[in-house]
Amino acid sequence: MDANMILSKLGGMSMDAAAARLLLGEESPEQARNRLLGSAAHAPLIREIREEADRLLAEPLPELTYSLLRLFEEQGSRSDYDRTYFRRRGALTAFGLMGWLEHEEPRYAEALADAVWSICNEYTWCLSAHLAPGSPELRIGHGTAVRAWREEGQLTVDLFAAETAFALCEVAALAGERLPALLHRRIQEEVRRRVLEPFLTGEAYKWETQTHNWAAVCAGSIGAAAMYALPGGEELAAVLERCLRAVDHYLLGFEPDGACTEGYLYWQYGFGFYVYFADLLKRRTGGEIDLFAPDKVRSIAMFQQTCFLDGRQVVNFSDSLPQAGVFLGLTHYLHGLYPEMDVPELSLRAAYTDDHCRRWAPALRNLLWFREELPGEPWAAASYYLPDAQWLVSRHRSAAGSYVFAAKGGHNAEPHNHNDIGQFMLTANGTSLLADLGCGQYTREYFGDGRYDILCNGAQGHSVPEVDGQRQQAGASAKAVLVERSSAEEREVFAVELASAYAHQGLSRLERRFVWSKAAPIPTLELTDIYSFSSPAGIITERLISWFKPAEQGPGLVRIDGGGGAGLSIRYDAGRMTYKVRELEHTDHFGNRMPCYALDFTLEHPAGAETVKFVFTFTEKAST
Repeated sequence: MDANMILSKLGGMSMDAAAARLLLGEESPEQARNRLLGSAAHAPLIREIREEADRLLAEPLPELTYSLLRLFEEQGSRSDYDRTYFRRRGALTAFGLMGWLEHEEPRYAEALADAVWSICNEYTWCLSAHLAPGSPELRIGHGTAVRAWREEGQLTVDLFAAETAFALCEVAALAGERLPALLHRRIQEEVRRRVLEPFLTGEAYKWETQTHNWAAVCAGSIGAAAMYALPGGEELAAVLERCLRAVDHYLLGFEPDGACTEGYLYWQYGFGFYVYFADLLKRRTGGEIDLFAPDKVRSIAMFQQTCFLDGRQVVNFSDSLPQAGVFLGLTHYLHGLYPEMDVPELSLRAAYTDDHCRRWAPALRNLLWFREELPGEPWAAASYYLPDAQWLVSRHRSAAGSYVFAAKGGHNAEPHNHNDIGQFMLTANGTSLLADLGCGQYTREYFGDGRYDILCNGAQGHSVPEVDGQRQQAGASAKAVLVERSSAEEREVFAVELASAYAHQGLSRLERRFVWSKAAPIPTLELTDIYSFSSPAGIITERLISWFKPAEQGPGLVRIDGGGGAGLSIRYDAGRMTYKVRELEHTDHFGNRMPCYALDFTLEHPAGAETVKFVFTFTEKAST
C-alpha cells in the first residue's frame, strides 16, 4: 500500500483526539482507570505492578555506564548491560502504569518523570549487542564528541530503540497533562531524532526485509510511535508505508500453517507487536486498514494453542524457554477477533514480572484487554499437525493422567535454529521426561561461529542420532522429508527421512518413525530408526536427553523417575546395543547452570540395512 492510499485512509483526526482514542477507543483514560481499579479480576495483576513499582522506588535508577557498554565488544558478554537496561525500562513501565492507575500518589508521578528524563538522556536506546562495529554510535569521529557520531551516519534502530519510542509516546498519551510539558517536548524531540528521522530519511534497515520478529517489533513500534508523535499528513503516511512493507516481510516468514519456528516466546513477542500495531492502525484509519483480515494472520494466532504441552510447559523447540505464562490480554483480544482461538485457564496468566524485559506495550494491554467474563479452560486433549513446520503435538487426557508427545521435522536453517530435525519430547502429568533444553544464554558466541558447539543449539543436546560420531549439520539442505503422517483416534504416525542432515558419505537412508498409541488410558510411543548404508559404518549412537538422571533396571530396560508420580520406561535391544549415561551441563537463558543427562545407546558395526527400535512406556513411579 503506497503513501497516497494510506493518506486517504488516515482521515482528519487531531493529535489530542488520536492520543485518547488510539489506545482506548471510546473510553476516556479516567473511565478505563476506574474500570480496572473496580474489577476484582484485574486486582492480582495490578497488585503485582504496584509491588514492583514500590520495590523500584526503594532503589536508585542504575546508569548505563561506559564500562557496561564496552563489555560486549571486549568480552562478548551482554548480560550486565542488558540487566541494567531492562531495569531502567522496568522503571518506565511500572511507574508509567502506577502513575496512571494511582495518579493521586505523587511518588509514582515523580519517579516516572525522573525515569523519562533519564531515558531521554541515554547515549543510545539500543542494546550494546545490537551496535555493529563501525556504527555511528561506536565510530570514533573527528570534531566534537557529540557531533561526530550523530552526523557521520544513520543512527542504529534496533528492537529496543523502537520499543522505547513506542513506550515513551504511549506513556505520554496516557499521562496527558499529569506529565510535565517539558517531558512531553523531550519525548517528542528524542523519538523524532533517534527513531523517526533515521527511519524516514535514511537507508532501509536490514530488519525491514527480514522475515522474523525483528521486522514486526521494529516496524510495529515505529508505526505506533509515529501515530502518537506525528500529527498526520504526508509524513505519517510515509512512515506507515515503510512500516507496512516491513510487517509484510514478517508475514512472509510464516507458512500457511502459522507455525512460529523461532519458538513460542518469539510468537508472543513478534506477533504480539504485530497485533499492537495493527490494533492502533485499525483505530487510526477507522477500520480502513485491517491487518487482521488475512487468513495467514488467523493461522498465526492459532499457533499458541498448538504449542503447549501441559499447563505452562511449552513445546520449546528452537530458542524458547521450557515454560511460559500466557499473555491473557493478548489472548482475549485475539479471541474476540477469532472465536476459535482457545482461551486457557486463568492460572496460566503470565505474571507481570515474567517478562524480564519489562516491556510497556504488553504490560499495558494485558490490563486493558483482559476480559473477566472469559474464565478459560485447561489445554484440551487434541492432536495438532503443522504440515509446513512438520510439527506434531498430541495431548492425551484420561483418568490415568495427562500425557503429551511432540516431535518435529523441519530443517536446520530455521530462525533461531537448533540442529534438531527428528527431535521429540515426552511429558507425563506436567513433568517433561524426555526434554528439549530450549534456549541458552545469549552471548556473542551464541549467535556467532560457535553457535552449534553450545549444548542446547547443537545436535549433541537433542534426542537425535549420531552416525560415526557425526552430528547433524546446519543449513537449509539439512531438511526432513515427510514419509508418512496419519492420525486416528487411537494412533498417530509420524515418519520423516533425515539422512540429508548428516555429512556421512555412506548414509543413504535414515528414516525416523514415531507411532504414538492412545488406545489405553496410558499411551505408549514406539520409535524406530531405519538406516541404509552404501558403505560400512562403524557406530550408531542413539541419544536421548532428559532433565532427570536415569536408572538402569536390568538388560534392555532404563527408567526415568521424574517425581510426583511421573516416570518413563525405555526398552531397547540389549543384545545388540550398549547403554551409557552422561551428565551434561546446560547454561540457560538467564545464565543458570543446570545439569541434564544424555542417554546414549550405541550399536557397533551396523549392517548395511539396520533397524533400531525403542519402546517408551509411562509408569506411575519408577522402581527403587
